[in-house]
Amino acid sequence: MPSQLQISRDLAGIFCALAASVGFSITDVSIKFLSDGYPLHQIIFIRSLIALALTLTIIIPLEGGFANLKTRRPVAHLIRGLCLVLANLMFFASLAVLPLGDAVAIFFVAPIMTITLSVIILREQVGVKRWSAVALGLAGVMLLVKPGMQGFQPATLLPVGAAFFYSVMQIVTRKIGLTERASTMAFYIHLVFAAASIIFGIGFYGFESESSHPSVEFITRPWTWPGQLDFAIMVGVGLASAFSGYFISQAYRMAQVSSIAPIEYTVLVLAVFWGVVVWADWPPISSWVGIVLILASGMIVAFREKRAGAPIASKRVYSRR
Repeated sequence: MPSQLQISRDLAGIFCALAASVGFSITDVSIKFLSDGYPLHQIIFIRSLIALALTLTIIIPLEGGFANLKTRRPVAHLIRGLCLVLANLMFFASLAVLPLGDAVAIFFVAPIMTITLSVIILREQVGVKRWSAVALGLAGVMLLVKPGMQGFQPATLLPVGAAFFYSVMQIVTRKIGLTERASTMAFYIHLVFAAASIIFGIGFYGFESESSHPSVEFITRPWTWPGQLDFAIMVGVGLASAFSGYFISQAYRMAQVSSIAPIEYTVLVLAVFWGVVVWADWPPISSWVGIVLILASGMIVAFREKRAGAPIASKRVYSRR
C-alpha cells in the first residue's frame, strides 16, 4: 500500500502533468494557427530563445544554479536534442495538413514504439498483456493513417516518424536520466533547437519552393517579420514550451509512471476539442474508433505498470515536445 508521502507526490505530479498537457496543447494549436504564414524554423527559433531565457533565469536557479549546466554526456545531449528536433519537425509539419486531433492521436503511438525499442535496446522484459496493448494501439493508428486506402494521405506518416524519433529520444533519456537534472536536459534541448533553427533559416534564405504542398512550404518558407498579434502568439508558444517541458519532467520525477502516463492523454482530448472549436474538424467515425483504440492501448500499458509495481519515476526523467 502506498505511503502518505507517495500519495502526496503522486497528486503533485498529476497536477504538474495536467499543467504540462495544457501547455503542450496550446503550443500545438498555436503552431497550427501560424503554419500558413510563417516557416516552422522561425517559430521554433523564437520559441527556443524564450524557453532558453526562462530556463536560465528561473528554472536552473531553482534547481541549484548554473553548476547544473556542466555535463559529462554532451554527445548524449546532442543525440537527444537532434531526435527531438526531427520529431518536432515532422509533427509540426503534419499540422499544416492534418486535423489537429488526428495528428496528435497518431503521435501517441510513441509509447508503443518506446516499449518496442526498450525491448530491443534496453533488454527490458515485456509481457503478453503489454504486447496486446501494442497491437491495439497499432490498430488504432491504422484506422487513422488508412494505408493503401483511398483516403490515405502521405502526411499521416509524418506524426508516425515524429513518434519514432521521440521514442528514440526517450530511450536516450532513460540512459542519462539517473545522472542529469531535468533543468540540464531542458537547457541542452532548447540550445539544440535554437542552433538547428538558425541552420534551417540560413539554408532556406531566398529559397523558392516549387512545391505547393502545405507541409513542404511550412518547412522551406523564408523568414517573415511577424505582426504584433502573431509575434505575441510566438512568445506564448515559447512560454508554454518552457514551462510545459519543466512541468512534465517534474511530474515524472515526483510521481509513479503509472500515475502520470494516463494524464498525458489529456493532450489528445484537448486536440480534438481545439480541432472542432477552432477549425470545425469533427473526426469521422473511423477516426473516433482509432482514437479510442490508442487511448485504450495507453491506459492498458499504464495500469499494467501500476499492477506490476512500476518504479518511482524520480529515477527516470522525461521530456516532451
